[in-house]
Amino acid sequence: MSRRGQILAGLVAPFLTLGAAFAEAPSSRWFPVPARALYLTGDSWSDAGITYRLYGVQSCLRGTNFTNAHGLERDCGEASLAMLVALTRDLRPQCYDAADQPETKTVFVFCVATRVTGAGAGSRIDLGTALIATGFAFAALKPDGQPVHAPYFVAQLVAQRAKAGLWAFPDLPDPNAIILRALHEQTPPPAPPQPPTPADSSKHEGDKP
Repeated sequence: MSRRGQILAGLVAPFLTLGAAFAEAPSSRWFPVPARALYLTGDSWSDAGITYRLYGVQSCLRGTNFTNAHGLERDCGEASLAMLVALTRDLRPQCYDAADQPETKTVFVFCVATRVTGAGAGSRIDLGTALIATGFAFAALKPDGQPVHAPYFVAQLVAQRAKAGLWAFPDLPDPNAIILRALHEQTPPPAPPQPPTPADSSKHEGDKP
């Protein structure tokens, strides 16, 4: 593993808790991110007509900007994408099919890399945790605001407090806030109660003793 991988291993070690289902998954169910993969966003790529997306991870949105340390605007989605590409090529993780969405040809995956050298050899680095803990991705949220995968939300809180990665910039366009706001704007407000019609009022008056 490269020097960057060794640094990441130390950084995300507190969050490397994999479910028993993944620890016991048959080796035939694990697969690498292919070298020919087309990276789409900071949490997804495509191969052979299938979109693969990291389960519980939300990348920054393309078309949203932040101001870097040099005072220049940069696309937040591109920053997330660049980190996903770098970590995937550096760590060479193996992925496991967590859920399928056949109608959209999307497969949600967990991806992990095994540390092969140095202290902690044999330990695993979860790709989603690495992206979130370094501040270049976020814990995906459900429409009610609850995290899709709770351990990722813990990693996000730590990264936010440490101002890691994109959290270092005050104008960070938080993708979850943008997505939840859009969902709320699309949901029509409840209709106000309607006053009784004259016919209803007359009927009620007639019902009085």
